Amino acid sequence: MNQQPTRLSATLTRGVLEVDVQGGDVPAQSLFGFAERRNPKRAFLFVSRVLGKHIPVEPALMEQSYRALAAQIPADLPGPVLMLGMAETAVGLGAGVHRAYSAGRDDTMYLVSTRHPVGERVFARFEEEHSHASAHLIHEPSDPALAARLLSARSLVLIDDEASTGRTFVNVHRALLAAGLNHIERVVTCVLTDWSSDALGNHLGSTVEQVSLLKGRYRFDEDPTAPLPQMPETGTVAVGDWPVDPANDWGRLGTCGIEDTLGPNVRVSPGERVLVLGTGEFVWKPFLLAERLERAGADVRFSSTTRSPIALGHCIEHALSFSDNYGLGIVNFLYNVAPGQFDRVLICSETAAEAVPRSLIETLDAEVIVDGE
Repeated sequence: MNQQPTRLSATLTRGVLEVDVQGGDVPAQSLFGFAERRNPKRAFLFVSRVLGKHIPVEPALMEQSYRALAAQIPADLPGPVLMLGMAETAVGLGAGVHRAYSAGRDDTMYLVSTRHPVGERVFARFEEEHSHASAHLIHEPSDPALAARLLSARSLVLIDDEASTGRTFVNVHRALLAAGLNHIERVVTCVLTDWSSDALGNHLGSTVEQVSLLKGRYRFDEDPTAPLPQMPETGTVAVGDWPVDPANDWGRLGTCGIEDTLGPNVRVSPGERVLVLGTGEFVWKPFLLAERLERAGADVRFSSTTRSPIALGHCIEHALSFSDNYGLGIVNFLYNVAPGQFDRVLICSETAAEAVPRSLIETLDAEVIVDGE
């Protein structure tokens, strides 16, 4: 591990962000950059270059990060092991880490927090206080065996793209314990970049172990005279006009693993520049499709739409805005994807094709692939 400290900084509209990278297995600039949130609660954003959310990424590079994180999670965690991915940004990251870690054992399960009610019973709720969409739901699995595994879990792995203060992990941990997870012996936090220092240990106790590809500290020197941005309303937690089909669930109701079933008839040419685009929380099945097309010889990038309102500048070079495909009446965004950049764009949706905004399809000259069809 590289122990040489690296200082990075970014001048934003509302202040100066400075980061001291204290240790990591990869160069800091290859793992993340900076952006500015359109959010009065927090001005800055760490933008991952390997996540496949705000910057299109090769599937193979994303898979490397999954395996690198999973390799750091202790192999001797007592089972059952509950691995929880945070909506919306880290649901695909969590699924990838779960896939890599569970290859060596059969007593794990994966569950995600969500802002889309789909199950018969909400198991827990918690807040991500700084977020543009602060409320999270965690559903109880409808499968009795998965529900039993959840309630008997002895290890908890909390997965997110980054930890700034660790407060979200503290909130979800408390919510899960209050909901009835009474057997947890060990807790692991798993992130690409960890800026939380010792905060998690102070709140979660000696049972917590922190796993990351990069760690350090940050400081934001905020300008109190800078104007606050207007943030669009993106925090809706509801069933929209285009509800999610629980029969096609990929993690909101719990899973031990998801097969590659999306777009079985999609064919690509060697070297064809293809963008596979997930929508919102629907990213893991699209990622599996992207992996398959990459193995077939295409030049593939993966990304997805998001609720997160981010200003242009720094890592955000291009932005598209459009209505969400769940019929919630909120704005969604796509970053760093310009018209004509790819030979082919595949928009993947867990809602009907008619729900995908026509403006996005036409702007990208895209095809729509619907889960379950």
